Amino acid sequence: MLSPQDVKVVLEAALLASPEPLGIGELRKLFDEDVGADTIRRLLDEIRESWKDRGVELVNLATGWRFQTRASVQTHLERMNPEKPPRYSRAVMETLSIIAYRQPVTRGDIEDIRGVAVSPNVIKTLEARGWIDVVGHRDAPGRPALYATTKAFLDDLGLRSLQELPPLEEISKSLDAGPALIVTEPPVDEQPHPADAPAAGAGDADSGDSGAAADSVETQAVSGGLAGEDPVSAEDGAGDAARGDIGAPPERSAA
Repeated sequence: MLSPQDVKVVLEAALLASPEPLGIGELRKLFDEDVGADTIRRLLDEIRESWKDRGVELVNLATGWRFQTRASVQTHLERMNPEKPPRYSRAVMETLSIIAYRQPVTRGDIEDIRGVAVSPNVIKTLEARGWIDVVGHRDAPGRPALYATTKAFLDDLGLRSLQELPPLEEISKSLDAGPALIVTEPPVDEQPHPADAPAAGAGDADSGDSGAAADSVETQAVSGGLAGEDPVSAEDGAGDAARGDIGAPPERSAA
């Protein structure tokens, strides 16, 4: 029978070797014996504590546990790879903000709030990044797709659950940063939404209501479900669509 220390050694090795977060269920499969989920969680907490004074930390994210470098050493590690991460246009960031805080929403909802037509390139950019996905279709003429953010989005931002979303005011500040939102992708052409007057306040993600809660939604089985799942289930690596915030790229994974 494995001792708790033996189990910890295996867990630590697996987490250091894995390029992706590992859920409790995946970690339990590492052992022939039946190691309980509570035991795994307790040992993971002990491993996390033993790494607290190092440049690498063990964190619990939306899809599981992983080792990653601490933010305090990130500026030094960036010198290993001088390439800057991609920065997105204001249109992309505003669209992402609306989806994160109003999900599930349709493209039309986004256009009503922003006051401009949403270019397909904006949606494609967010889908390609793995930050949003289609989670269903609204019961309305044309059955428009409903978009929500993903757990991969939460992982990229170092978040575990919806409760860790920052206040919307912080998102507004980042959108007002100006030079921080440099467009390194092809420019996106957007035209004013024909249903809105210029005074509609384009770009204010807090200026309207998507009304999605009042709609009858036929939800597809996308990674297990819609946003709003119990955050405790995230430890088992259950992948459901979940809201996320806007922020800088995550710290470099230790693996």
